[in-house]
Amino acid sequence: QVQLVESGGGLVQAGGSLRLSCAASGSIFSMRAMGWYRQAPGKQRELVALITSGDNTNYADSVKGRFTISRDNAKNTVYLQMNSLKPEDTAVYYCNARLKLGLGKPYYDYWGQGTQVTVSS
Repeated sequence: QVQLVESGGGLVQAGGSLRLSCAASGSIFSMRAMGWYRQAPGKQRELVALITSGDNTNYADSVKGRFTISRDNAKNTVYLQMNSLKPEDTAVYYCNARLKLGLGKPYYDYWGQGTQVTVSS
């Protein structure tokens, strides 16, 4: 059983900052990547940022230069530092982890429950 627990969402004014955290727990054998996705009302879920086990990162164009993803491998935790927030960043943010539970087993995607980020203008 794997659990992803997110924290750090909330309400902030435009131009402000928030830091999201997501801790993965359970019988994790290997973690390939962790990332953050978001879904605004009436829109599809989209990738915000991703970080691999080798610390390669990938960002959505809309957040480049404003958001920074990082991870603590020892704690199986991923962070998303969000600066210069805009009203269009308002969404539910979901943590994702691609991991496997044992040698020879496939990688699967696991999701957190989501945390609301609201940016007021």
